Amino acid sequence: MRERPVGPSAFPVIPPLSALRQHSDSNMAVSIAKCLASYVYILLISLIFPHVFADNAVGDSPHRRFEYKYSFKGPHLTQSDGRIPFWIHTGNAIPSSDQIRITPSLRSQKGSVWTKSPVSFEHWEAEVAFRVSGRGRMGADGLAIWFTAGQGLEGPVYGAADQWNGVGIFFDSFDNDGKKNNPAVLVVGNNGKLFYDHQNDGTTQSLGTCLRDFRNKPYPVRAKITYYRKSLSVFINNGFTPDRDDYEFCTRVENMIIPDTGYFGISAATGGLADDHDVLSFLVFRLAEPGQNLPPPEKEIPKEEKDKYQEEFENFQQELDKRKEEFQKEHPDVQGQPIEDLFESVNDREIRQVFEGQNRIHLEIKQLNRQLAMILDEQRRYVSVITEEISKRSSQAQSGQAPTHEMETIINTQQEVLRNLNEVRDSLSGSLKQLAMGQQQGNAGGLGSYETVQHFNDIKEHLHVVKRSIEHIIQKNVVRRDIDIIKLPITPLLKVKCPELPPLTACLSTTHFVVFIVVQSLLFFGYIMYKSQQEAAAKNTCKLPIFVNFQFVCFLFSANCKLLCLKTEVFCLRFFFYYYS
Repeated sequence: MRERPVGPSAFPVIPPLSALRQHSDSNMAVSIAKCLASYVYILLISLIFPHVFADNAVGDSPHRRFEYKYSFKGPHLTQSDGRIPFWIHTGNAIPSSDQIRITPSLRSQKGSVWTKSPVSFEHWEAEVAFRVSGRGRMGADGLAIWFTAGQGLEGPVYGAADQWNGVGIFFDSFDNDGKKNNPAVLVVGNNGKLFYDHQNDGTTQSLGTCLRDFRNKPYPVRAKITYYRKSLSVFINNGFTPDRDDYEFCTRVENMIIPDTGYFGISAATGGLADDHDVLSFLVFRLAEPGQNLPPPEKEIPKEEKDKYQEEFENFQQELDKRKEEFQKEHPDVQGQPIEDLFESVNDREIRQVFEGQNRIHLEIKQLNRQLAMILDEQRRYVSVITEEISKRSSQAQSGQAPTHEMETIINTQQEVLRNLNEVRDSLSGSLKQLAMGQQQGNAGGLGSYETVQHFNDIKEHLHVVKRSIEHIIQKNVVRRDIDIIKLPITPLLKVKCPELPPLTACLSTTHFVVFIVVQSLLFFGYIMYKSQQEAAAKNTCKLPIFVNFQFVCFLFSANCKLLCLKTEVFCLRFFFYYYS
């Protein structure tokens, strides 16, 4: 290996211009030759192996056909007996008219719904709309969408049976392994021999996964599962927008082998934590490759089922003929009338809708007229009040005080508002006249021409202009009123004086108090003398001085607080009565 020289010779030498041109021409010829060779190679490969480029062809989208026997959706989801057509439900599932609650928000609940008939489609697509909602920050356990060889009605795997033969798409909301990777969406396949790994949230068995939060969303979460050319793809709509086609790619599993015949199902389960698992719709589409013609649905119906439907149709037809005969007997005047005359035609419906629209517009205009009249009355009242205030200010000006400039501004604004309201009222009356003319023309000419429709659109635009004008006037009036209120002088408010309170009278006069004390003392002395005569032998001492002292103290207090003395007297009486008794 030669060493790189050091010094001036180490720098590249610039070749002459002619050499550069020859080198560029040779490189261009070589590149063109390589491109032609690659194109020829790709063309040969596409001719020899056409299936290699089949998946990437432009416009290679499969044809879809809706299969009602393997689907359900609201608003009439259940029958009168509570059953779901073509489906069965088990466990704690609760069907209703607009949704199926697979599990309620209670602990340890399991439920599932499954198709009654098996599915034998080579390619299919399922669109599921559901809600998972709960009060807590975390939920449990989750929801699963199944395509299995048998109906897993009940079991430990999200409410369905374990060791299934098929594929399951799991919406796991509880973090069993503690790795904080939930809520998550997993695709787990099984050949009927494996047990689901609950402790690790199925991560050791999942063929594809993505992290998606599907709990407590404002709109239903939607999942699109497509099985086409042995490839299973999962797309998720997170439920943040009402757009049903706002899907995001979740995962794809190539070379996915599933049973040729199986059942669709949905299951859910709760544990220590609980969520409401509601399924709003489950739509199944049969996919076909471009250029492949699907057999008509009539040929896929079994002969027994077809005979049953034919018998039901014949019975219904016979019953309909009987009702027709009964109706003709009850209404003989309608026998010669054609059936088309009994129903509303398209033109009649359009005319009726036009008349109904004009009537609604007429009512709206009347209401606007009433509101405008109320606003005019209110403005007139404001003008009268302001006029009185101006007259007062003018009298003050004559006495030596000049009127303020604010009142003149208020008067001008109010007059401008009145002029605008009168203009709006005139325009409303013009709209009413145009509407009446349009109705007369509709009665005369049938209201089916282009001129009538154009006239109707002109009325609508005119009404929108009137409505905007009224809103602008009301808003302007409110703002000016607030400004005028703020600008009003506050000196008259400061001059207002509150009335003085009358002097409080004494609750008890001194004369009444002295009389009460004297009467009480006499009664007490009489009682003491009576008791002393009866118990002279037993009582040698008299306790009268004590009460006299109490009476003296109460009399001293009478000058300051008579009510307190009364309470003291009552206490003295109770004490002496208790002592002498």
